Amino acid sequence: MIGTIFNTAMIFCGSLLGTLFKKGMASKYHDILMQGLGLAVVALGLNTTIQHMPNSRCPVLFILSLAIGGVVGTFLDLEGRFSSLVEKHSNGQAAQGISTGILLFCIGTLSILGPVNAALNHDYTYLFTNGMLDGVTSTVLASGYGICIAACAPVLFCWQGSIYLLAKLCATAISTTLLTELSIVGGILILASGINILGLKKISIMNLLPSLLIPPIGLLFL
Repeated sequence: MIGTIFNTAMIFCGSLLGTLFKKGMASKYHDILMQGLGLAVVALGLNTTIQHMPNSRCPVLFILSLAIGGVVGTFLDLEGRFSSLVEKHSNGQAAQGISTGILLFCIGTLSILGPVNAALNHDYTYLFTNGMLDGVTSTVLASGYGICIAACAPVLFCWQGSIYLLAKLCATAISTTLLTELSIVGGILILASGINILGLKKISIMNLLPSLLIPPIGLLFL
């Protein structure tokens, strides 16, 4: 778990640093930072999806995942429940910042493969690399959204910790095929987050999160 602890600490540190920058930074610099981050997130999402798409065993699975997951998430009103919970303690911008941070920190390929590699091979390279990237990303996010980005750190810890424990318990059941399908869906969600940051279209990302549960179920029947 040392890699996950490092990753979590980097998000805390980046959030504090970004919040300090925010206090002394003019709005025009906030705007350009968020535009730059939005473009980077779009590029990251596209790269993740395109990189794994050729290796997919079932090219339509990601479409079914987004469709079914979106319907389930909308039925449960995950977006509304999440926004209400966050807005009790902050504002609407903070809700967007936290949801964006959770997607960027948790749904990236390194954040999924890192705990698995650590559990199965005792290799923490992915997690240390991801921690450095998340440190920079959290700094930029916090410079726009504020200290609320630090709330993503415990979420990341629980996420990676759960994957680590699951990989330990189900070492023989985790396949590269499953990781590939999850990475495709995760890449699309990251792309959607970038679109939100740029203000091009409001996408209910939280309602789409159940899409990540569909590939493991779908692969059982393939």
